[in-house]
Amino acid sequence: MKRSHKAAAGIFAALSLGLAAVAFAHPDQVGGGMGHPGGMQPGMMMRGMQHGPMAGMHSGDAAFQADMQLVHEMLASHDKIKRTVENLPDGIRTVTESEDPRVAQAIKAHVGSMEQRLKDARIFNLFSPTLPVLFDNKDKIKTAVETTQKGSIVTQTSTDPKVVAALQAHAVEVSELARDGMAAMMRGMRASMMGGSR
Repeated sequence: MKRSHKAAAGIFAALSLGLAAVAFAHPDQVGGGMGHPGGMQPGMMMRGMQHGPMAGMHSGDAAFQADMQLVHEMLASHDKIKRTVENLPDGIRTVTESEDPRVAQAIKAHVGSMEQRLKDARIFNLFSPTLPVLFDNKDKIKTAVETTQKGSIVTQTSTDPKVVAALQAHAVEVSELARDGMAAMMRGMRASMMGGSR
């Protein structure tokens, strides 16, 4: 194996372990819980990676840890999430819900946070090739969010065909996360690092 390939494999392995730790660590250790004050401090690992291959995955704002905790909860409970996507001529309509009240609340909070991030142009990106397109074209997207007892219904539309395509592609990415959990995120990370397709 060439040296460059060994280096790339080593980086990938380190990131795989690190991201798995974020997704599956006990909530008291990642995300600001109070049960283990001696454990990993919120953001310690992610801050340490900001200057490596993961640089640029988020804007470094104060809400990042809270948003990451929501992602953790949803990935860990992905089998409790039911999601449907309807492609519209000018966008998408998604229904994401859970019978579990805690997961339902995480869905609602995540949708609300991401809607606000899009408005504020504060990207939160974990290896998604579509999110940069959406954030770059945020003024071309019309978003309507309906909160249900079990989650959220989101309708996003645009008059720009490129943005419509990105909205629909991103909906597929999110559906893969809801279906496969951490395995889907690892696929996205691998595709992002290797520059290939999922």
